[in-house]
Amino acid sequence: MATWEVKKLGDVCAFVRGPFGGSLKKSCFKPSGFAVYEQQHAINNQFDDIRYYIDKTKFDEMKRFELTYGDLIMSCSGTMGKIAVVPKNIPIGIINQALLKLTPDTELNIDFLKIWMQSIDFQNQLNKKSKGVAIKNVASVKNLKEINIPIPPLLIQKQIVSILDKAFEKISKAKESAEKNLKNAKEIFESYLQSIFENKGEGWEEKTLEDICSFVRGPFGGSLKKNIFKPEGYAVYEQKHAIYNQFEDIRYFIDEKKFNEMKRFELKTGDLIMSCSGTMGKMAIVPRITKKGIINQALLKLTPSKKISVVFLKLWMQSESFQDSLKAYSQGAAIQNVASVKTLKKIKVPVPSLSEQQSIVSKLDALSQETKKLEAIYTQKLADLEELKKSILAKAFNGELTSKV
Repeated sequence: MATWEVKKLGDVCAFVRGPFGGSLKKSCFKPSGFAVYEQQHAINNQFDDIRYYIDKTKFDEMKRFELTYGDLIMSCSGTMGKIAVVPKNIPIGIINQALLKLTPDTELNIDFLKIWMQSIDFQNQLNKKSKGVAIKNVASVKNLKEINIPIPPLLIQKQIVSILDKAFEKISKAKESAEKNLKNAKEIFESYLQSIFENKGEGWEEKTLEDICSFVRGPFGGSLKKNIFKPEGYAVYEQKHAIYNQFEDIRYFIDEKKFNEMKRFELKTGDLIMSCSGTMGKMAIVPRITKKGIINQALLKLTPSKKISVVFLKLWMQSESFQDSLKAYSQGAAIQNVASVKTLKKIKVPVPSLSEQQSIVSKLDALSQETKKLEAIYTQKLADLEELKKSILAKAFNGELTSKV
């Protein structure tokens, strides 16, 4: 790295932060004209999907924010730090307030700059300049301009880009393969689960959910105001307990008097809870060791009868059969918030004998264990590939990839 120089980013790049939001009000947008580039173009690295346009008068007024071939854009609000290089022949246009435009001078290769800004070196310096706090919104370019960038001669910059492009292409293909395998592993279980309910055996009966379950929707929100919560006591179970299938992390408690008043909403071992607001349809079975407590307004409690295994019931409610039935009873619309249990009660459930239910549960449990092992393998492979990419980037900017050049 003897021939590498270290310079401030502000010394080798021109910076233009997008205009204040007030400069681009919706009233000035047109059906066609000059493009207005947004965060999505940096995040998704594409310049074709244009939602907003301005006319020539507005474009001329905001010429300073024009994008040209060879510029680099970075998202600066919300999803921060996503980068894209502006290609040739994009529609003429300007950046909006959520983008930053960097134009490197002649001693800095744009692709080298982009790759470096994806490195740990850049991210660490950015965090350090920001007192170690991850930035969610870059209000100015002051911190960026002060960051040090290692700059080798242009020939070496191009060699580094070429080496990394080839390495990243291989990593990308390996990630694509691992992601496909991960998806396939998940689909194995889902496919087998669906096949069970599509190929029902002899003797299966068709029941409605209300025939085999009792339903209790959580109390109205006004029944559980924050001023009644205590530091300890009886647990108040929330959506997160259904979503994440865990019953240990309790945020809210009520006293014995309130618990006795709301005894109808008590959770017991073997009940099934379902999230009913926002993230809808996530389910969990209440385990044996659970702190005594009640459900809140965003949960539905199902208590199965002796005719059905709660595990079998949960599996069926995770299947496409249940989801399709739910949509059919809701005129085909996906429900985001179940306001009542009326729809659920009328849905039909295919019910085999208890012994067959237990056999199905046993087979699905064994398959679930195997698919989880596969998922763990491919998830780890994806993590390893991401670490490999970071390692190669670190070597590139330590001069290790071109040490023999």
